[in-house]
Amino acid sequence: MDALLFVLGFWLAYELRANRQIIAWLNLTAPSPFETFLWLYVILIPAALFVLESQGFYNRPMLCQRRAIAWPLFRGCGLITGALVLTAYFFELTVARGVIVSFGIISFVLIYLKEEALLWFYRSKLAQAQYRRRFVLVGAAQDTTKLREELRIRPDASMEIVAALELNESTLEQLLRLLHEHSINGVILSARHAYFEQAEGIIKACELEGVEAWVVADFFSTQISRASLDVFYDRPVMVFRSTPEYSWQSVLKLGLDFFGALTMLVLLSPVFAVVALLIRLSSPGPILFRQHRSGLNGAPFTIYKFRTMITNAEQLKHELEAMNEMRGPVFKVTKDPRITPIGKFLRRHSIDELPQLLNVLRGEMSLVGPRPLPVDEVKRFDDLAHRRRLSVKPGLTCLWQISGRSQIVEFKDWVRLDLEYIDNWSLWLDLKILWRTVPVVFTGTGAK
Repeated sequence: MDALLFVLGFWLAYELRANRQIIAWLNLTAPSPFETFLWLYVILIPAALFVLESQGFYNRPMLCQRRAIAWPLFRGCGLITGALVLTAYFFELTVARGVIVSFGIISFVLIYLKEEALLWFYRSKLAQAQYRRRFVLVGAAQDTTKLREELRIRPDASMEIVAALELNESTLEQLLRLLHEHSINGVILSARHAYFEQAEGIIKACELEGVEAWVVADFFSTQISRASLDVFYDRPVMVFRSTPEYSWQSVLKLGLDFFGALTMLVLLSPVFAVVALLIRLSSPGPILFRQHRSGLNGAPFTIYKFRTMITNAEQLKHELEAMNEMRGPVFKVTKDPRITPIGKFLRRHSIDELPQLLNVLRGEMSLVGPRPLPVDEVKRFDDLAHRRRLSVKPGLTCLWQISGRSQIVEFKDWVRLDLEYIDNWSLWLDLKILWRTVPVVFTGTGAK
């Protein structure tokens, strides 16, 4: 339905722009025939749905607050509109900007009105009689009471709890009677404080009756990890994951990393040539600096940077340890005597980091992620919780980069920002960080 509405939205945007009265009123030129844009549908339809999926538009309850619909839909339509603008620019398409902007607005309105119509329908008596599902809670009294309280605080209009049964020897008989008398659609089984033999009997009974069995498997108390289900050699398994789950958003992130890095390398190639020449003329030594850094899960890789220091900088590092301004395993000095004159400028504007686009192309880094630290600094972590920043690919920029960089002297505050990024990751967050990085780089805010 959404795909059809995007198609309709583009057609309406074109018809609006091609209207003769509007063209004459605003003194505009007539756009190309609509048939010349039909091929865009081949890209637009699947891409638009993937973008909405990446923004969490489809990952929400059937009945939810309007802002839970409007905000991800607004972000998605904004990203789709921006992608169309870039497509038209790079492929030199003669698409009027008014068509693209109107398309984003009209698509947002059409899909939002569709969602409003669905909400109205689902809340009607007819829909509730047809789609409302009846459940029975089964488990220890303390567990079923807690579940009922959560449902009371966050009610789901599509669910009705018919009864709550405490798991014991007579539970199976009571459950079967309820299944037959109330046409139960599903059983929610809390197995945390239950005997597995009894729980298995409940599941088998539901299996024979053709009724869904939901197992609330909160056996372990975790603070950060999120649980998901998977299959391992035909066996159901629970996966506890404290990093973002693999999804369409992560697929889009991979595409953004590869094509973003490739595009930047091509566009910035003249800058690379000028910087390489300046480094070669200003001081003896190689143009690129190579160093082993800790990547995903701590795996070492070789990072590339434009050389900003004298050639024996690594050997002199131990002599400057007393000047370290960072509290923790990280080494930072404001007036580092090892930095060359041209290196100071390159560091201030993060130009020295640009060769890391090669690391992004090689899959060792991402455009956005925690900054990679030298292997020897990672070995000096005194808090094992700090290693969780290694659970995602390192990046060119992150929250630390746009929050003051070297002005943050406590390493634990640096790690806090990295973990905040990991725990709240989304493709939208990556795009916001990339956008905010641009002025930080140009002004040199917080650089040393």
